[in-house]
Amino acid sequence: IERRLAGESAQPEGVLRISSADWFACYVLAPVLKELGQRYPLIAPEVIAGHRLFDLARRDADIAFRIVPFTEPDIVHRKLTTLSYGVYAAVGLPDPAPQGEGLGLITMSIAQAHYPDVLWLQQRYPLARTVFTSSSRTIQARMCAMGQGVAVLPRVLGDQVPGLRLVDPQDPPPGRDIWMGYHQDMRQMDSLRALADLASSMIGSA
Repeated sequence: IERRLAGESAQPEGVLRISSADWFACYVLAPVLKELGQRYPLIAPEVIAGHRLFDLARRDADIAFRIVPFTEPDIVHRKLTTLSYGVYAAVGLPDPAPQGEGLGLITMSIAQAHYPDVLWLQQRYPLARTVFTSSSRTIQARMCAMGQGVAVLPRVLGDQVPGLRLVDPQDPPPGRDIWMGYHQDMRQMDSLRALADLASSMIGSA
């Protein structure tokens, strides 16, 4: 009942709860949210940043953006785009040795150790060792810029962080698909539809 009532709001206004990773909110979603605010000033976006997969049926969030496809029933979802990734090192540091001798790796935490880019980085530099892990790409980027090691980052993040440079762009790691989803009962919610349409046009065409 709560979902249906929220979905029948006549005006695009009120709090809109958005779930996404912190880096995605900062470097991909922020321009969309700025445009949303300019067009619909009564909508108050609330970004819940993190890797937790929120329960959209229970309205833990109204709409979610993530790299994991949605499999839950009653979820309206679509692939927005595929983001390119790259290997980054601090500006001023030499290129890594071919096998990674003496190289430090900055990767995802144990819970995300199965991610394709983590496995790719470990295979690319088999003699390197992991020196730092975090579930936050933003923190990884910061540690990489401080010279702690090399990291695989989304290009949209790594290309904008001062102090980072792209390593060997001719041999990039695998990219990741970005999915958007919300519960079907919320499809008539004006604020949600406004964000979904903007995200589809601004991110989907990027």
